[in-house]
Amino acid sequence: MVPKEKRAKRFKKKLLHKYRLVILNEETFEERFSFKLNRLNVFVFTTLLALFLILTTTVIIAFTPLREYIPGYSSTTLKRKSSHLAYKTDSLQRIIDMNEQYLESIKKVLTGDVKRVEFNKDSLIEVAKTDPSVLIRSSRKDSLLRNQVSQEDKYNPLIGNRQQQYTLYAPVNGTISSPYDSKLRHYAVDIVTVKDAPVKSIAEGTVIFAEWTAQTGNVIIVKHNNNLISVYKHNATLTKNEGDRVMAGEVIATVGNTGELTTGPHLHFELWRDGNPVNPTNYIDFD
Repeated sequence: MVPKEKRAKRFKKKLLHKYRLVILNEETFEERFSFKLNRLNVFVFTTLLALFLILTTTVIIAFTPLREYIPGYSSTTLKRKSSHLAYKTDSLQRIIDMNEQYLESIKKVLTGDVKRVEFNKDSLIEVAKTDPSVLIRSSRKDSLLRNQVSQEDKYNPLIGNRQQQYTLYAPVNGTISSPYDSKLRHYAVDIVTVKDAPVKSIAEGTVIFAEWTAQTGNVIIVKHNNNLISVYKHNATLTKNEGDRVMAGEVIATVGNTGELTTGPHLHFELWRDGNPVNPTNYIDFD
């Protein structure tokens, strides 16, 4: 049996044994290049070359766009597009939620499902006198400034004319068969008139709703200045679409008898201000 020392010397001799690598010209057998090598040098060179190739491949995969062509890696373009689509989807979802809230508000206007809050103004004033946190008391300088501004605006022709020139027209000519009554939750006036009579916009504004509903038939809603909204129900036909701009006195529908909650040709007319129903006869002369 060969001792360990001899085997180690023999292995070391094999590693350090020198070889000569010669490159010859095939036709002339002229020596072009020659290298002196041993097994240890070849092993070290091969190991370093393998490490270099592994490191280069890792850098290419991690820091260059070439990784897109390697199966299993996603494209950076697709990632950017997916992020952009996710952002747009979130924005569209917000818009949808806002539109749903808006439509819910419109539905409450159409069905009259509005809660009114009644409170005693006198009791509120008494509480404000005893509890300073309820009422913000103005300083003497603030009161003087308010008085000065009110005196200046008192003779301002622009402000006075603006309020005086704002006139509401009657939507139809007819007789009020059912008046406004908040206790009965009838937040409108029913005006009896002939079928297919023209329904006119009470003032300049924008159509924010023009659709068919099961209970009230063809309904059109117009938003005006001064936070006013006018609602016209049970129409036979609608001549305007949502988003149309209408002028005061312009025909927007024709009187009909559509919907479940109707007994004859008439116009169910509602007037809303600052989100609350108001009595239309306080603003419009129907005679």
